[in-house]
Amino acid sequence: MKLNTIKRAGRSHFVNMGPIRLRQPFPTQAIEMIDPFVLLHHYGPYEISETNNPFDLGPHPHRGFEPVTFLVQGEQLHRDSLGHESIVQAGDVQWTTAGRGIIHAEKPSKEFVIKGGTIEGIQLWLNLPAEKKMIPANYQHAKHEEFNVIISEDRKIETRIIAGELNDLYGKIRTQTAVNAFMIDAKAGGEQSISYSNMHQSLLYLLKGKVTINGVEALELDHNQLMEFQQDGNGITIKAETDSILLFLSGEPLKETVATYGPYVMNSQTELMEAMRDYQMGKMGFLPAN
Repeated sequence: MKLNTIKRAGRSHFVNMGPIRLRQPFPTQAIEMIDPFVLLHHYGPYEISETNNPFDLGPHPHRGFEPVTFLVQGEQLHRDSLGHESIVQAGDVQWTTAGRGIIHAEKPSKEFVIKGGTIEGIQLWLNLPAEKKMIPANYQHAKHEEFNVIISEDRKIETRIIAGELNDLYGKIRTQTAVNAFMIDAKAGGEQSISYSNMHQSLLYLLKGKVTINGVEALELDHNQLMEFQQDGNGITIKAETDSILLFLSGEPLKETVATYGPYVMNSQTELMEAMRDYQMGKMGFLPAN
């Protein structure tokens, strides 16, 4: 396997999103996007209780992309204008295809707030190509135990295949574009190779711990948490220096003009105006507050 050269490593700085303080590795001034990935948020860990519950996202719209949630800790209630209502548990993934429009809401369940606990997760925005931006909306909820898992030879690293393919095993999620999404749970000393197409742009994001990549550069919490790779090889290697959790993403770049405003990801300003108008006219459905 020829290793992909490390393009850059960067910190995941904190930003404020209303009452929520979270990490935003991109977009930043240095990294606008990593095509086809538009945005990555790492929220939490938050300690949730009846007197402290900032993570209550009421009904809001999306169009033109796929918002994806990887829940690491805790429990969230998902509702949407397609009629879905489900409890997302730690290790679960919810993959929403906003397409022409969807309204959804997320918050800790009432039971979780009462008993208290920790919530942590990743919110990813995956772009849709122009010809698929107005497809019907869809929602997929895959549970932790449903994913195929690859265990390293040393038995210390588990790679959960959320979407795409690794070593002839496939993800549970059906995708609109060619992407890989793997959650990696590594024990100290574990080593694992990840192979993928050189047509993909790719990145690693560290949620916890410390790892060495390709034997040359480290990812460490509060130092560098994001690593982006060149398209000059067909894989990377990971060695866990401490117990670690990582998200690996790769996808074929769309190479299209991107126009964003709030919860919409389109190809032009005109399309953004149309999205705002359609939402106001009720064309993205309806979801009552709860």
